[in-house]
Amino acid sequence: MALRVVGSGLGRTGTRSLKDALELLLGEPCYHMMECFPRPDHPARWTAAIRGEPTDWDDLLDGFAAAVDWPSAACWKALAEAYPDALVLHSERPADAWFRSADQTILETFTKPRDEWPAPGVDDWWDMAVAMFEDFTPDFLDRDALIAAVEAWNADVRASAPADRLLVWKTGDGWEPICAALDLPVPAEPFPHINTTEQFRKGIGLE
Repeated sequence: MALRVVGSGLGRTGTRSLKDALELLLGEPCYHMMECFPRPDHPARWTAAIRGEPTDWDDLLDGFAAAVDWPSAACWKALAEAYPDALVLHSERPADAWFRSADQTILETFTKPRDEWPAPGVDDWWDMAVAMFEDFTPDFLDRDALIAAVEAWNADVRASAPADRLLVWKTGDGWEPICAALDLPVPAEPFPHINTTEQFRKGIGLE
């Protein structure tokens, strides 16, 4: 199936909530980082894609109608080109707020010194995480560099995505902008609110 939504927003911009929302709206699965867990071959495939290697998107995303969050967000331009009818859904939040959330969640992955990191090719998950962040900014362990990278990322999406396909969505915007862009009715239930910082930390045993 062809993707109907390509997410260009970084992780920690409401992407887990968007996954559930899009699945309800589209009636089909939405790819998210969590979809890598039951698919052990996917991290290495995403690493290759992030590095610009040829990728069979139809095969990698078989069965999904949308993709949000990392690792797919790192490849949003290639995905938008591969699926020219897809909405580019850009979720974002203020850079400072993004860093506070990321610093307490996904950046916990990189707490050990660089000289203790697994060698390339030893751990596919680790290679994918490093590829994602190095593509984002080589200085991804520096707060100021990360905040600058968030601002640059958001600006690049706004400048690069086709205007007639782009929806900039912020946490709190809810159903209406997405439903209008997809020409779908607004559900009666509240918009999902999943994977807060507290929920993330408890889920990986940090609290």
